[in-house]
Amino acid sequence: MRSGLVLALDAAAGPGSIAVLRDGVTIAERTVEMRSAAEERYFPAVLETLAAAGVRVRDLAAVVAGAGPGSFTALRVVGAVAKGLCEGAGCPLLGVPSLALIVAAHESTRRAAQWIATLDALRGDRYAALLATDADGDVTALRPLGLVPAATLPARAAELGATLIGPDEALTALPLARGLDRCGPLLAGAGPADLASWEPVYGRLAEAQVKWEAAHGHPLVSGRSLA
Repeated sequence: MRSGLVLALDAAAGPGSIAVLRDGVTIAERTVEMRSAAEERYFPAVLETLAAAGVRVRDLAAVVAGAGPGSFTALRVVGAVAKGLCEGAGCPLLGVPSLALIVAAHESTRRAAQWIATLDALRGDRYAALLATDADGDVTALRPLGLVPAATLPARAAELGATLIGPDEALTALPLARGLDRCGPLLAGAGPADLASWEPVYGRLAEAQVKWEAAHGHPLVSGRSLA
């Protein structure tokens, strides 16, 4: 974890999560719904959270954005907000896997163990990753498992000696921005992202792009996803 004032953002599961941390300790946080027309509420909520912490944008030492996978549109909103704030503050942007925030934000994971964090990927699938926590509950390792059929996850977890955790699992948890305080070992040595090119890992194509390609019989020529 970087010292100083850090703004953490994520919305991989749909709701937008915001946290301000000072030297790794959360001093203000907020969650805002981002579905449908409510997405314009996210940036105002970010500014309100900074104000509640008594922090100005120019005071930030870094902005850390949830890097997905997860909700396509919500992640794009988070990425745009994070880049804009970094440009305004002149501070670096770092990405953190959203699946790591699921584990790191839940109190029951403060022990040495293995976890499979999941998020709904639609079409009967889940985004999944195998994560390890140490005795303090810090996330020390992450291995992406990719898109996994939801029905196969219990057997996969048993095979790996891991506990399932996520919005749709028995151990229910969301990727909350405050979890950044327990992702230090995972981010150790990570350099800043390039503001011009960085994007979250969406995990799969947006539904709009899938429908377009099905209707036209070929992939988008540009290779870019539709919003």
